[in-house]
Amino acid sequence: MQLIKRIYRNNLLAISIGLVYLWFGTLKFFPHLSPAEGLAKDTIDQLSFGFIPPDISILLLALLEVGIGLFLVLNLFRKTIIIIALFHMAFTFTPLILFSEQSFNYAPIVPTLLGQYIGKNLIIVGALLSLLPEKKRISA
Repeated sequence: MQLIKRIYRNNLLAISIGLVYLWFGTLKFFPHLSPAEGLAKDTIDQLSFGFIPPDISILLLALLEVGIGLFLVLNLFRKTIIIIALFHMAFTFTPLILFSEQSFNYAPIVPTLLGQYIGKNLIIVGALLSLLPEKKRISA
């Protein structure tokens, strides 16, 4: 019974995270719908040293996010997708450094709405880490 509860809880958590990824990723396919569009384009521009054009970068990000979402919802390649999502999450925190003036009213304790939008990713990171399968123990 405990195992069934744990599996149910983990699937519900993965589906919830997947739906958030699907929702936010889908918005990025439509210009000016995502509140994070400008920041995402600027961040990718900085991280890629201007190599990826903004209109292409936002589409690539949308594909990545929708892909992560679909795979989590459908429970496919969970460990691999969680690792990819964790790398994605790591990059979502870079605007706090690259664009701190947009992220904080008074750094580092009073975030703007944009900073709060980024900060909520801490919860997603924790949830993703809790979904990683535990290593099997070898008993002697």
